[in-house]
Amino acid sequence: MMRIPPPRPDSLLGGLRSPVYLRWQAGLQVFWLIALIQAPLAVKGFDWTWFGPTVASIPVYLVCYVAVFMAPLSRLPFHAGIIAVLGFVLWAVNPVSLGYVVIGVTLLAYSGRAQVWLLGVAMATLLTLAWVYLFRVPMVHVLVVFGGGLAAGFGNYLYVRGARRDAELRLSQAEVRRLATLAERERIGRDLHDLLGHTLSLITLKSELAKRVALADPARAQQEMEEVERVARHTLAEVRSAVTGLRAGDLASELVSARLMLEASGIALSVELPDGIDLPKQTEASLALVLREAVTNIHRHSRATEARVIMTRNGQEFSMRIVDNGCGGLAAHGNGVSGMRERVRQIGGHLAIDSPVKQGTALDIGIPAHARQAGGFA
Repeated sequence: MMRIPPPRPDSLLGGLRSPVYLRWQAGLQVFWLIALIQAPLAVKGFDWTWFGPTVASIPVYLVCYVAVFMAPLSRLPFHAGIIAVLGFVLWAVNPVSLGYVVIGVTLLAYSGRAQVWLLGVAMATLLTLAWVYLFRVPMVHVLVVFGGGLAAGFGNYLYVRGARRDAELRLSQAEVRRLATLAERERIGRDLHDLLGHTLSLITLKSELAKRVALADPARAQQEMEEVERVARHTLAEVRSAVTGLRAGDLASELVSARLMLEASGIALSVELPDGIDLPKQTEASLALVLREAVTNIHRHSRATEARVIMTRNGQEFSMRIVDNGCGGLAAHGNGVSGMRERVRQIGGHLAIDSPVKQGTALDIGIPAHARQAGGFA
């Protein structure tokens, strides 16, 4: 069985990564090819003068259509143009091939360059006018090519523009998280170097001193070793504090990523934080994933202009509230909500959603004191 090779990284499919809309549209082409043969067969009956050229055009069309999505994006206008030219060549014997022209013009919009797509619509419209006079093609076909090329092409243009923007935001978000993690590691490295460099030198000197005076002055040696123990305990506490800073970085870097994504979408983000988050590692990692999913939903579905993330701590209880002023109507088990509920449940917390239609959405996550204690403190 022949396997279709994967799309090139520089192709339309390779760049978008989530081509659900494109797959749905590609499926419609099967029905279009059936109509290409069935319509003239019903009107004219079987005749090799139209049937032969029509069948011969189908492999050319399929090769070019697949190349639009799989081949390098720079060659997309060429392959889309071949499809449109195929329609003009076949038009004289099969008027339904007008669909080739419309499909070719609308595929140009996937290039993401409006000038290329609009130039294609203009050229196809002028050629259709020429076909009206040369082959007595009905004038309404001019409106079909012009209107179809603009309407369907505009939808394709908006889709691919939004899909590329989402892909760029995902890459930016991943890069921000990587840089935030790298910066936190460098901070920990600096802190440990500054902390341990002097302390270990002091412990070494006092240990050597205690060794030298152990026989001559046992009391002095005991005093020095007590000093070593005190310094070591103090250093251990400071190391733990430094490691706590590393653990607290996950949620902080996720907030940075959230601000980047939302502000790039025209959504203002405000954040309110307590003096210290102080959460167990597992709890913070789960909350970071919940925050990421909620922000992604706001970016993709809410049509909001403002969003807020409010974290509060009341004794041993911790809560996080994520609010937007968008369209609301968030499904109780859709848009990743089930995943968020599962993550919150695993850390012993609870998730409440208030999402009235046209009144925004509010997610409230609460972590009770017993859940934090079960998870251990950072």
